Amino acid sequence: MRILIINPPHPSIGSRIPDDHLPPLGLLCIGGPLLDDGHEVTLFDAEFGPATLDEITSQVRETEPDIVLIGHSGSTSAHPVSAEIARRAKRVLPDLIVVYGGVFPTYHWADILRDCPQFDIIVRGEGEETCRQLVRMLSAGGDLEGVAGIAMRTNGQPVATSPRAMIDDLDAYRVGWELVDFADYSYWGGKRAVVIQFSRGCPHPCSYCGQRGFWTKWRHRNPELLAAEIASLHRNHGVEVFNFADENPTSSKKMWKRFLEALIAEDVNVTLVGSTRADDIVRDRDHLHLYRQAGVERFLMGMENTDEAVLARIRKGGSTTTDREAIRLMRKHGMLSMATWVVGFEEETDADYWRALRQLISYDPDQIQSIYVTPHRWTPFFSEAANREVIQGDQARWDYKHQVLATQHVPPWRVFLWVKFIEFIVQSRPRALLRLLTLKDPRLRHAQRWYYRMGRRVWFHEVIGFFFRDRRWKQGPSVREFWGESLAKHEEALAPLPRRARTTLAISSLERSTQERPAE
Repeated sequence: MRILIINPPHPSIGSRIPDDHLPPLGLLCIGGPLLDDGHEVTLFDAEFGPATLDEITSQVRETEPDIVLIGHSGSTSAHPVSAEIARRAKRVLPDLIVVYGGVFPTYHWADILRDCPQFDIIVRGEGEETCRQLVRMLSAGGDLEGVAGIAMRTNGQPVATSPRAMIDDLDAYRVGWELVDFADYSYWGGKRAVVIQFSRGCPHPCSYCGQRGFWTKWRHRNPELLAAEIASLHRNHGVEVFNFADENPTSSKKMWKRFLEALIAEDVNVTLVGSTRADDIVRDRDHLHLYRQAGVERFLMGMENTDEAVLARIRKGGSTTTDREAIRLMRKHGMLSMATWVVGFEEETDADYWRALRQLISYDPDQIQSIYVTPHRWTPFFSEAANREVIQGDQARWDYKHQVLATQHVPPWRVFLWVKFIEFIVQSRPRALLRLLTLKDPRLRHAQRWYYRMGRRVWFHEVIGFFFRDRRWKQGPSVREFWGESLAKHEEALAPLPRRARTTLAISSLERSTQERPAE
């Protein structure tokens, strides 16, 4: 079959402000098995430009696919544009089958199939085998009820087939690298780059994060096979930077050390960046030299908050002492640290923001990233925040970079100013600037200066956006009124359920009661 995979243009600033652009790993993972099955597969990455809706529609018309697959890693905020792409695609090719996947459609499938007739089928959970089986069944004209892991309409009603078991062997499906031109993608200051994945899932039960529930459990690739793939991409395609998509690639000390040693043995000069936990860095203090030797230049560590009580309430499992020690150890071993700070867990006061600034300065990270807590419907945090007021009704702004929840003591404009002030002070304090000017390692110096240039552009872009482009509700609905009831019972998307042909959810229980309200 002729298949067109579309990576929608994401509205979030982080996708394109730095001028660098990374390939959509999730869609390439879907494309690889379909190519191996003999289908004609094309990827249209609409992030470039970004492409306009007219340009995307023209691509659909010119390709004349039998099936369009749409998905995005930021699927909650990308849903509005994904829905419009699907609507336009159906308009030019009425017989087209539109398949939709990602975290948001995995959980909101009943809402989407009820409200968006342009989507025919939703893939729930991991898509490699599900898409392969789905396309085979569509090609043969068979009964889709036999395909596990999808949702569709039967007699006009949304229904979901039985869930598909998680993929135990992550090396069983290859990435469709041939779908991209490597010369188009760069990161870390213009270096040729791709996204890679060692593991899926996270073993930690943080209440606000959907990764653990979506992937169900932590699994990893064969360390030696991944090291060989990285080496091949470097030698054959000139890829220099590998950005790990993992939430927590270092979860297994033994397997991560095996990967580092295997990559060192490949003897390739590459850069590794990604995310991990501060306690894993402290745990690995005796072999952190292997991190640097393998090419690790920066790890983002989700520190979330500087208050121990908040960390305990959100089940983070870390401590401020560990956070500080991890940053110190990374600097000692020639790696950059990025501290992620999340705003909005508690009803913060001005004094809380001032205390957070002092704490972050005491951490002394090389880089900082501020984000706003976002109550996704399938996470435990959704129930905690169910009665809080929503101030951002545009789903495209539910991307962690925009405030979506009101706070009781500080109005949105002052929360924003505090966040921008803290970012500015932490990144421009004398110690940070002196370190920037005196870094001896040329690779780290290049990386840190690139980050400052990129960060400056993002900072001003967000300031202009907040005051002149974004619109917020003066008095919005509660989180429950905006999204509906919690979907926490479906949190573990890939977990096995009692055997049955299909599951039908009562649509009335998922009704959204969002009302139009005047913007500021």
